[in-house]
Amino acid sequence: MNKFYLIILFTGFTFFARAQETKTSNSPFPTEIAGAKILKFYPNPAVGVINFEFLKPVQKDLTLQVFNFIGKKVFELNGVSQKTSVPLNDFYRGVYIFQLRDKSGRIVESGKFQVIDNK
Repeated sequence: MNKFYLIILFTGFTFFARAQETKTSNSPFPTEIAGAKILKFYPNPAVGVINFEFLKPVQKDLTLQVFNFIGKKVFELNGVSQKTSVPLNDFYRGVYIFQLRDKSGRIVESGKFQVIDNK
């Protein structure tokens, strides 16, 4: 019976140790530190436009997607630039989620912003 508990304890410690390891990422930003923000967006809350600005040089093969709070994609831009402005004319008041994806579809960064008094 003691061997059983030792095996479970060892497995738990192994899992915990692996969860704490720093991952090496295949980020489109070669000097990126895991968990570091690479994108700032403003103003938040937004009225007529929201700006996305990279804190580092950007590769042109990234895609910016915006989803409403129920998960419907409402905006997509392929090949984002260093500073990208998204017009909010067709956006209703509410909370939106953005995702920045690399060419393989992996999420590089995500966040949320609020649109107020647009329509």
